[in-house]
Amino acid sequence: KGWEGCGVPTDGQVAPRGAGGAGEKISPPCHRAWLVMAASPGRPSFVLDQPCPAAAGHPQPGEHRGGHPNVGAAGWVAPSGRSPVPTPIQDLLKHTPADHPDYPLLQDALRISQNFLSSINEDIDPRRTAVTTPKGETRQLIKDGFLVELSEGSRKLRHVFLFTDVLLCAKLKKTAVGKHQQYDCKWYVPLADLVFPSPEESEHCPQVHVIPDHELEDMKMKISAIKSEVQKEKANKGQSRAIERLKKKMFENEFWLLLNSPAIPFRIHNRNGKSYLFLLSSDYERSEWREAIQKLQKKDLQAFVLSSVELQVLTGSCFKLRTVHNIPVTSNKDDDESPGLYGFLHVIVHSAKGFKQSANLYCTLEVDSFGYFVSKAKTRVFRDTTEPQWNEEFEIELEGSQSLRILCYEKCYDKTKLNKDNNEIVDKIMGKGQIQLDPQAVQTKNWHMDVIEMNGIKVEFSMKFTSRDMSLKRTPSKKQTGVFGVKISVVTKRERSKVPYIVRQCIEEVEKRGIEEVGIYRISGVATDIQALKAVFDANNKDILVMLSDMDINAIAGTLKLYFRELPEPLLTDRLYPAFMEGIALSDPAAKENCMMHLLRSLPDPNLITFLFLLEHLKRVAEKEPINKMSLHNLATVFGPTLLRPSEGESKGHLTLASDIWSHDVMAQVQVLLYYLQHPPISFTELKRNTLYFSTDV
Repeated sequence: KGWEGCGVPTDGQVAPRGAGGAGEKISPPCHRAWLVMAASPGRPSFVLDQPCPAAAGHPQPGEHRGGHPNVGAAGWVAPSGRSPVPTPIQDLLKHTPADHPDYPLLQDALRISQNFLSSINEDIDPRRTAVTTPKGETRQLIKDGFLVELSEGSRKLRHVFLFTDVLLCAKLKKTAVGKHQQYDCKWYVPLADLVFPSPEESEHCPQVHVIPDHELEDMKMKISAIKSEVQKEKANKGQSRAIERLKKKMFENEFWLLLNSPAIPFRIHNRNGKSYLFLLSSDYERSEWREAIQKLQKKDLQAFVLSSVELQVLTGSCFKLRTVHNIPVTSNKDDDESPGLYGFLHVIVHSAKGFKQSANLYCTLEVDSFGYFVSKAKTRVFRDTTEPQWNEEFEIELEGSQSLRILCYEKCYDKTKLNKDNNEIVDKIMGKGQIQLDPQAVQTKNWHMDVIEMNGIKVEFSMKFTSRDMSLKRTPSKKQTGVFGVKISVVTKRERSKVPYIVRQCIEEVEKRGIEEVGIYRISGVATDIQALKAVFDANNKDILVMLSDMDINAIAGTLKLYFRELPEPLLTDRLYPAFMEGIALSDPAAKENCMMHLLRSLPDPNLITFLFLLEHLKRVAEKEPINKMSLHNLATVFGPTLLRPSEGESKGHLTLASDIWSHDVMAQVQVLLYYLQHPPISFTELKRNTLYFSTDV
């Protein structure tokens, strides 16, 4: 009634010519749109057949309206980014008496218009973080991210969305190029029905199949080799098709790594008995998800069931609401993005304060690598204190890393509360924090002290960074005494031994009490302990044996690795390095056997005897693989570059980019040591006997 004479049809009236086809009847829903379009400035205006006097001021066919130069012949105005509130109706209401019969009609028109426009604005606002429920309540997106779900025995990459009242697990549908991407909901759990399993319940959960470390390391090598190929193609201005093919292969390999590397279980249960299992690579990430869910569950939440339409609407909103758009693989990065840091990060965890009561406390360190976070180091437990003083130093290898995380735990010694799950950490997280590794800030050679604040707890630490190319330097010792940085022939001659004393003692101690240690030689020892052992061996202190027996076994293993790394030239010598690289590349087994044995015969006696001594030790370590998780391949990965990597002068021709941490050379170095580890026992006497039949010239 209030719109009669203004050219706006009422329900069932015929639309005027030019507005969606002459002679068409307008249904009630469409009528609402008419009200909105007539009422909204900057929205489509209508061409009326016979505008009445009451419509004076409305644009006529072909006219411009209120400074909109892009009004077409049909009177359409190009839409703006957001639909404004229908101010003309508000103006009419303002000047219409409350007792006028048109007043309630105008109120109704304003309500319909605002509801319609708000729905449009929801659809077009790129910054939207919430969706409206059928009851008119706001469902806010709190957190989302890509997680690996173990479903029916296989690993699946899912995009998980945590809303204020529901956890939704979805996968991205495969769509044709150019088509609008959509999510497919795999399952959802209302937060009112979501529970975390107790340690007792977790005991009955099936074991998680973990991919062997050597398979993961192999894949990392392949990825780095492809990265190297991409850089070479770009440097040589290669064909874009070849580069795209390499990038596609790199994405496939990185996706495999992302899918198969996580091993920390994150279980959730629905009260109706259904359970779900995610696998994460970082306890920090698991803690974030758990805390976010538990915080929301403190509110008064009600159980509910979504209808198929409601679920479809919620799933459809995920695409616009998501905050994580790309799978976290490095091949998704733009060329101008920081590649991260490659080299070694030295971290000293000093102390912590802010704990309200005494506890048994320790810290772990995590860094990102190949797109996901992994735990790299752990301090000792400082018992029954509110202010632990760890003062422990760690050397952490960085592989394109951009962030450092520190987690502070309270150690649980109550065996009845321990979770029997292999990978489940049941110690309580007291706090966690993260800092960005700014390349500009950490490139300095000096120590940089910092503090991470976490839940009222402050952890003090220092760090310094050594780039990959700097770490490749083998610096000869300036001292005439000592063993580190001194030629192996000089040390054995001085000691009147065939194998350096430091090598014999470290190996003996590892075989005595560390051969069954999980991750022996792979897990870093405390850097301060390693430096203490280095000083004792260099000084030839009489208390060496006592100190060895008291020292952490990982520190002893780290000392042995450091000794070989600091030799002025590699154990397998600079001179023979090119020949080792060529020999391992031979495809004929017999030719490779002859070449590789001939190269061993060509080594100086102290180098050869020490190498064979170490080789037999590493084989004995690998025999305990079911317990220590160190296969021949793992050991070759740890020791290969250490025993073969050329010294600085020789290596310049072999280095490409600092980011090529797993370059072709490194892969070959690992393969050389692996060849000898997999070979039947090699006797020094037999090798030397055969020297009579072979020339030692290479």
